[in-house]
Amino acid sequence: MAMPAWAVALAALCLVALAPPAAGFYLPGVAPNDFEKKDPLPVKVNKLTSIKTQLPYSYYSLPFCKPDTIVDSAENLGEVLRGDRIENSPYTFEMREPQMCQIVCKISVGEKEAKLLKEKIEDEYRVNMILDNLPLVVPIQRVDQEGAYFYQHGFHVGAKGKYSGSKDEKYFIHNHLSFTVKYHRDEQRDVSRIVAFEVKPYSVKHEYEGQWNDKKTRLTTCDPHAQRVITSSDSPQEVEVGKEIIFTYDVDFKESDIKWASRWDSYLLMTDDQIHWFSIVNSLMIVLFLSGMVAMIMLRTLYRDISKYNQLETQEEAQEETGWKLVHGDVFRPPSNSDWLCVYVGTGVQFFGMLLVTMVFAVLGFLSPSNRGGLMTAMLLLWVFMGLLAGYSSSRLYKLFKGSEWKNIALRTAFTFPGSVFAIFFFLNALIWGQKSSGAVPFTTMFALVLLWFGISVPLVFVGSFLGFKKPTIEDPVKTNKIPRQIPEQAWYMNPIFSILIGGILPFGAVFIELFFILTSIWLHQFYYIFGFLFLVFLILIVTCAEISIVLCYFQLCSEDYLWWWRSYLTSGSSALYLFLYATFYFFTKLEITKFVSAVLYFGYMLIASYAFFALTGTIGFYACFLFTRLIYSSVKIE
Repeated sequence: MAMPAWAVALAALCLVALAPPAAGFYLPGVAPNDFEKKDPLPVKVNKLTSIKTQLPYSYYSLPFCKPDTIVDSAENLGEVLRGDRIENSPYTFEMREPQMCQIVCKISVGEKEAKLLKEKIEDEYRVNMILDNLPLVVPIQRVDQEGAYFYQHGFHVGAKGKYSGSKDEKYFIHNHLSFTVKYHRDEQRDVSRIVAFEVKPYSVKHEYEGQWNDKKTRLTTCDPHAQRVITSSDSPQEVEVGKEIIFTYDVDFKESDIKWASRWDSYLLMTDDQIHWFSIVNSLMIVLFLSGMVAMIMLRTLYRDISKYNQLETQEEAQEETGWKLVHGDVFRPPSNSDWLCVYVGTGVQFFGMLLVTMVFAVLGFLSPSNRGGLMTAMLLLWVFMGLLAGYSSSRLYKLFKGSEWKNIALRTAFTFPGSVFAIFFFLNALIWGQKSSGAVPFTTMFALVLLWFGISVPLVFVGSFLGFKKPTIEDPVKTNKIPRQIPEQAWYMNPIFSILIGGILPFGAVFIELFFILTSIWLHQFYYIFGFLFLVFLILIVTCAEISIVLCYFQLCSEDYLWWWRSYLTSGSSALYLFLYATFYFFTKLEITKFVSAVLYFGYMLIASYAFFALTGTIGFYACFLFTRLIYSSVKIE
């Protein structure tokens, strides 16, 4: 028997989720670069990053060696918002041509330079470089596995510690870089493709013979002709006013069996995969089990209720009925502040559409980590174009509530959420600007964001609202009484605040393990790659939000409380509160942020993320209850 189309599609998504990341995969539209022997290899530098401050800085903000002319690389919108600043560098390689003890430059350390270097070393800043679109990594031996390595993004500017019996801690700069470029060779065409870019940094107090003659100077501490090469930092270079620092590098080329299509594997597998996969599968099984139990209880209970109500024949029996059928004349009465409910439902639909399309593209491999900033750019553009769905859904609900001013509701939908987020973002950007960080969004980029908002998103929201308002009004399955029914006193466990807070636990439980890895990738500068599992977790989130909202809505109606509109939204939306609390827990247990500005940035961005999560989960819960109530009240006979 042939499988249905939806089963085939779900099986395919599961296979994608469980497949090894990036293995043997070519990013659509991206071709490998073929290098012949002695071809120039341009090394580029990127921002300086630190997990202690979360404030990126331009590479040339420190007194490093500069090329004759600094050229900025073209960057997409996502790269600019991430704080990337990609520029050329004075490090020059030639394909398969090893170099030893190459001098880059010599600098004199003044008071300003010493202060800058010490600050960055204190905050554990890392230098990031790029070769053939591969980020530079430092291989570090694993303690638990012999011969296995994990990779640290970038190398530290320097180190702080005691040396040579000194009682005081001193600052040492990593001024010698030992690069290793691994390549995969095509024997037939005699071309090579770069598959890894690694470095081992050293701090070396260089000395030289005679007068300084730029790159032709002969160093006594590093001379390949005299078999003196650097393998350790026995005599480190201290950062001190009045001293000179000589920057040098080696580059070695090693042939590798790794194919170009698989070169990202080692970068992506930097965390303990077994723990990650076990945690995700474990969470998935628990949530699926709970969801199955809830669904069985609901289906059996509802089936019994509907059968009982439809068998009531006499007037006396009808008068004795209790439960959710009793409030049929009030259940579809428009709620208070219905306009704002329409606005937030429209915003949630906008988020849902954006995330769904983004995850599909990510699962299919179109948002590879090699495409820096691609994920953020895609999310921004999709958010803008999903304004059409936001306007449509908000106006459809608004018309159901007997609203007539569709332009007013469109205006609120277009400005409420984006306006509040833009205000927070502008404030945070001002703080970053005050720290002179490269993470500050330039005026031109800020103008582009406003243009996307006002030039595309707002008009699309109005178009969607117009189309939605032109549609016929959604008909309620039962008539609404003119006089509202009195709600009886509720049990303590049906208190709105209590039930709303309880309702957010299960949706948060569906995502909190995956949330740990997402926060780690963002705030500890690691790659996130298991988009297949993320998509499955997203589906589980949808199911749990819908089911917990339906269950609590059913209990509420059974206790003759018909004010379900806002509560259905807030029940699953309250999971955003737990998300923010977990982010706070993560801040104090996993991060080492000490600066006030960095803490404000963290909580500011997590507040935005929690706000968005509230709109998303609340909308899922609302629509689930909306369909549920229409279904059950259209299934019983109302006299």
